[in-house]
Amino acid sequence: LQFLYFIGTMGEDRFDGILLGMAQQITAQGGGGVKDLIEVFFSFLRRKTDFYTGAGSAGAEQLILEAFRKHKDLADEVMAKARKEEEKKMATRKKLEAQQNQASFVEEIDEEEEANAKVKAKREMEKQEVEKKKAKDIKTRAEEEADREKKLKENPDSQEPEVSNKAIPNTGNGGDLEGYSWTQTLSEVEIRVGLEKKYRAKMLDVQISRTKLKVGVKGQKPVVDGDLNAVVKEDDSMWTLEDGDTVVVHLAKQNGMEWWKNLIVGDPELDLQKVQPENSKLDDLDGETRQTVEKMMFDQRQKAMGKPTSDEQQKEDVLKKFMAAHPDMDFSQAKIC
Repeated sequence: LQFLYFIGTMGEDRFDGILLGMAQQITAQGGGGVKDLIEVFFSFLRRKTDFYTGAGSAGAEQLILEAFRKHKDLADEVMAKARKEEEKKMATRKKLEAQQNQASFVEEIDEEEEANAKVKAKREMEKQEVEKKKAKDIKTRAEEEADREKKLKENPDSQEPEVSNKAIPNTGNGGDLEGYSWTQTLSEVEIRVGLEKKYRAKMLDVQISRTKLKVGVKGQKPVVDGDLNAVVKEDDSMWTLEDGDTVVVHLAKQNGMEWWKNLIVGDPELDLQKVQPENSKLDDLDGETRQTVEKMMFDQRQKAMGKPTSDEQQKEDVLKKFMAAHPDMDFSQAKIC
């Protein structure tokens, strides 16, 4: 018992080296854990001391329990203190993360607002360009009407065609409408739909079929929705999201030898006489194809002006020659088919 009292009054770590050496030897000999170490200690007390048989042996068990409770309480205090420190660190860490997240969130909001402000300015600029074109087109039509009236005044018998009230194509031979614009070549159509802010592709609703087109944001009214002017090759048509604010749709025409008068059936029709194909595009065609395309373009202009097509003109010329060669015949009932 005096031995235990002596240990209790000494520094707690004074015999750590000895005890650690004991634990290592026990492990090396096949033992392990606290249980075997305690077994060795009580075996020592039994064999080398009067701990169990001496005068104070009656209080030995109580002494052991008191030592156990004492060190159990000390261990609990250490654990509670460590737990409190960890909770304090965790609270500090969460507070710091919350501050960082708040700062990041505010920064993201600022960046998003700035990006959307740029998109809004971009859309406003596009609207201004559309208004400028409208004003220019009105001026062009007024000049054409004045020129027509001048010619009729100079020659009342002349047959001057009426000035078209159809839309003048944009520089891409297409049209500019509210929310979108489109351009075309003989074989392809490109549509650009301007969104009011930045979106991700998965937030959009774009559907392309052979005869229909729908473009918009999910949950909102579509910007483009209706029947196409003509059939397209669905497998060769596609769409992309440009800069997060512009949907670009590419359509492959089924008939690559015609100009569309509008994109969606019911939209304002284009004045196809004003279509200006790029010479470079015609130069890419072989001689026979180019001749066919130019003939087609001429016929479209003639029809728009109410005049005969090249085939009809050719038939008229043949009939006139035949009439001139046979003045004795009556052609009053003749019709060109």
